[in-house]
Amino acid sequence: MNKKIIIGSRGSKLALIYAQIAKDNIVQNTDLSNEDVIIKKITTKGDQVQDFRLSDIGGKGLFSTNIEKELQDKKIDIAVHALKDLPAKETDGLITDTFLKRNDPREILITANNKKIKDLKPNAVIGTSSFRREFQIKNIRKDLNCKLIRGNVDTRIKKLNEGLYDAIILSYAGIISLKMDSQVSEIFSVNDVIPSAGQGIISLQCRDNDKRIKSILKQLNHYETYQRAKAERKVLKVLEGDCETAIGVHAIIQDSKIILEAELFSLDGTKRFYEKKSTEIEKAEELGKEIGQMLKTKSNNIYKK
Repeated sequence: MNKKIIIGSRGSKLALIYAQIAKDNIVQNTDLSNEDVIIKKITTKGDQVQDFRLSDIGGKGLFSTNIEKELQDKKIDIAVHALKDLPAKETDGLITDTFLKRNDPREILITANNKKIKDLKPNAVIGTSSFRREFQIKNIRKDLNCKLIRGNVDTRIKKLNEGLYDAIILSYAGIISLKMDSQVSEIFSVNDVIPSAGQGIISLQCRDNDKRIKSILKQLNHYETYQRAKAERKVLKVLEGDCETAIGVHAIIQDSKIILEAELFSLDGTKRFYEKKSTEIEKAEELGKEIGQMLKTKSNNIYKK
């Protein structure tokens, strides 16, 4: 057990915070020391190309492909991903089965003058790169205009302060991790804005034949987060969802039940399909499959992948 472990991560400030959280979990839950676990920064195409929607240049995989390649080539032992950025279909030879305790999954609004969404001027410009967020915001206020924004959190806030946007939407988990809570103008409830599948979850991926790493990761898995992630990800898999697919999915656990709600928008955002059901926690993945199938059936002749 003396062999060092290399964790692969994107090089952004937020990604490296997530990688450090993963490292701390490994050190706290195993006999490995701080020096035994090394974080390696890996550049991804998603970080390099900032002028287009992800769906126009290859999808969510742009944030994970380079990291997964290093994992396949045995240059790293563990890949750290923000689960919401990871494609639903697992890459051959790899397994994503470890999820750290979930951070806050909600969405937040940041405005230059600290206004809430209802107080923004008519036809205000909202910065987002997500079709899901765009359609959800239009459901709250039809007059708002959504305009593409990419880049890390600091870059997006800078563009907001330069007057290029009236507001931006971000995930609360990232803002909390970056200790930028004071910037938040409004926190949306998960009922008003259903998050992306896996939002607020750090996932750890390894080679599916690496017994040593799998045994280490097994010790880190947070049970409730694991079940929530499995349910939410299953909806995506059934719907073959990527970032051009406007899908909101969120699961909570109450007592011995898992409650899952999901929404799917048509390609133009004019139609919304919604389902909510619950079951025993152990049947989380089956629930995800059931809700995914129900949404698929409802949207059958309107929504096409």
